[in-house]
Amino acid sequence: MSRQNTPSLVVMKSTLSRLPLYYGYIDRLQAAGVEAVSSAMLAQHLNLNPVLVRKDLAQVSSVAGHPRTGFEVNQLLDDIGNYMGYNKMDEAILVGVGSMGRILLTNSKFEKFGLNIVVGFDKDPYLCGIQLGGKHILPMEKMESLVQRMGIRIGIITVPDDQAQEVCDQMVRCGIKAIWNFAFVPLKVPEDVLVKNENLPSSLAVLAHKLAMKSAVPSKINEITEN
Repeated sequence: MSRQNTPSLVVMKSTLSRLPLYYGYIDRLQAAGVEAVSSAMLAQHLNLNPVLVRKDLAQVSSVAGHPRTGFEVNQLLDDIGNYMGYNKMDEAILVGVGSMGRILLTNSKFEKFGLNIVVGFDKDPYLCGIQLGGKHILPMEKMESLVQRMGIRIGIITVPDDQAQEVCDQMVRCGIKAIWNFAFVPLKVPEDVLVKNENLPSSLAVLAHKLAMKSAVPSKINEITEN
């Protein structure tokens, strides 16, 4: 019989970043009719250390895996989903229906992870009134009434950098408590408002630096060999 675990109330940020990877893969296993998965199988598929995977799952799963068969897929999916809040749908608004905004607004996969972007807002009058992926695009002046009427707490910002703080301030006034920011500028918010920045230029810089370092290694080896 499996040992009962007590999921941790707080896990490390690095563990939180891996849980969606586990969830997505296990969800595909469930859809394929797979009944059990081992930490070694997860580690191999996701290119992670098996010990690290076991530690991550032990923090969020109520049941330990069987030594031979591993974790029951349905139970593990429920445990991760409950811990991450995927089984409770949060509604969000999006402001800025440009290229990035359209990608996010029409991506139905967010709903698997507990996020439903219900509507988009934009100041462009030619966009307002149309639908994208079944989602209405509304003018900015309708934001406050809709957010308060629906009790929405999450806002997504995909506007140009010079408009981001103004949009952020408007969201805060409407009652938004968590902001997912795709603009390349830091936002000033009250202490009770959460902000998650998606800094694409920073990620690109890290990737470019790692690529440069990797390319430099063979060159150094060649220099040593030639000398």
